[in-house]
Amino acid sequence: MVLFQGGLLAANKTILEVDTLSYKTVSANKATVDKNWVVVDADGQVLGRLASKVASLIRGKHKPNFTPHVDCGDSVVVLNSDKIKLTGKKMTDKVYVRHTGYPGGQRFATPREIMQKSSTILIEKAVRGMLPKNRLGRAIFKNLYIYEGAEHPHDAQQPKEIKL
Repeated sequence: MVLFQGGLLAANKTILEVDTLSYKTVSANKATVDKNWVVVDADGQVLGRLASKVASLIRGKHKPNFTPHVDCGDSVVVLNSDKIKLTGKKMTDKVYVRHTGYPGGQRFATPREIMQKSSTILIEKAVRGMLPKNRLGRAIFKNLYIYEGAEHPHDAQQPKEIKL
């Protein structure tokens, strides 16, 4: 091998580049991130599958410049949360457990009982459980907007509709 300007010349006359990279890892930050608005229709969607797609959109994992420690996701508007589906007997058999903080304060609720109060809570709980459990996860969760009907007040942002 013979050393020459810009690389090595091997015995078979091929040039091997040594000190140049053909690509660099791009790390997004608050200034370089491009955030969009997205509308998702939850009509007839299965809760867990919808929540995993929405969590991925909010986190920004669908973007080529995804950076784990930066909020680079889109703002997501979920419509028709009252028409969400659960498979099997989960609507009556699944149990959400919470605690009031007082002795004997453990409370149980099924998805059917929660939907009678507000159907947005089910999607909120499912998506929140799929986000990081830290300050970034709490900040990312604020980019989720859930509505029970087909109307939303975010027309000024010109959101793009996505079929899941």
